[in-house]
Amino acid sequence: MFMNKSSAINFLKLLAIAATLQACGSSQGKEEKKAEAEEAPAQEVVALKKGVLKTSIDMPGELVAYQQVDLYAKVSSFIKKLYVDIGSEVKAGQLLAVMEAPEYSSQLLGAQSRLQSQEAVYMASKATYKRLLETSKTPGTVSPNELDLAQAKQNSDLAQLESARAAYREVGDNKNYLQIRAPFDGVITARNVSAGAYVGPSGKGSELPVFTLQEQKKLRLAVSVPESYTGVLNNKNEISFTVKAFPGENFTAKVTRLAGALDQRLRSQRTEMDVTNTNKRLLPGMVAEVHIPVSGNDAFVVPSKAVLNSTQGVYLIKVADNKAYWVPVKTGRQADNQTEVFGPLTEGDHIIKAATEEIRDSSAVKTKAI
Repeated sequence: MFMNKSSAINFLKLLAIAATLQACGSSQGKEEKKAEAEEAPAQEVVALKKGVLKTSIDMPGELVAYQQVDLYAKVSSFIKKLYVDIGSEVKAGQLLAVMEAPEYSSQLLGAQSRLQSQEAVYMASKATYKRLLETSKTPGTVSPNELDLAQAKQNSDLAQLESARAAYREVGDNKNYLQIRAPFDGVITARNVSAGAYVGPSGKGSELPVFTLQEQKKLRLAVSVPESYTGVLNNKNEISFTVKAFPGENFTAKVTRLAGALDQRLRSQRTEMDVTNTNKRLLPGMVAEVHIPVSGNDAFVVPSKAVLNSTQGVYLIKVADNKAYWVPVKTGRQADNQTEVFGPLTEGDHIIKAATEEIRDSSAVKTKAI
């Protein structure tokens, strides 16, 4: 492209003016950024230090009877008489119900007759052997073979007698099963039959138990503790709990049994605490709100606002040489606006107390200690 001398001079003047304007704009932008940095408020920083964060976890639990048993009839029979009802307090060995089964009386008489008959047979063979033994003392009167046969007959009749005795005891024991007695002290919480009902073992005459017996002076508080908290529980931990029936009242219990394995479905460990309940205010089946104190590990504890949760991850903003550096961390437990953090940190590092994404990584910051 051809330019005359006058046009070239004008073009150079325009370029000089544009360069001057650009330089002024750049200088003005730098001055504005510098002014903004100087006008930015000073950030509060805290020194990083280790500590133990004490927390508590609240979770639901269930109160269950310390002992509970469903009482069935051992043999098929009919209820003759019930001596207790729902709510009855019973002692171990107390008679609860009596059944009747006429066939057992007949069987017992038959077994007794066979026993008496066998006793007579044995007494006869025993007497025979005794006489032959006395006679055999005179040489030539009784052959050794005849004496051996008499002794064998006596031993055989003795074995038959023992068998008859065992059969008699068996029938007698079965007849004793026509009574139901309490296996331990407790309260009858269910009665499913009335006098005259046909009962028997489960699935053979009675789908439901005759009685349900529970021990209530001592209860179990069962809680499923999540996997992340299983490491802080032991058999010495004491916990408190509340129930809806008595709002505002705290009850205490002590950890006594740990399952020692995680439930495959819930990924939690069943934990049981013993609860003294002599006044029987607490009832089996109540749902409890359990408060378990948890002492954390020795870790860095920072204000919860110091933890920056950004789209890129979780960070603390460390200040060094008046510059901010984002340090990636992992968080632990939280309590009272404090949080456990784990990462490439050193005790004594200064971190910004209230972290925000406006404080960019490697940017200059003004700080003030608190």
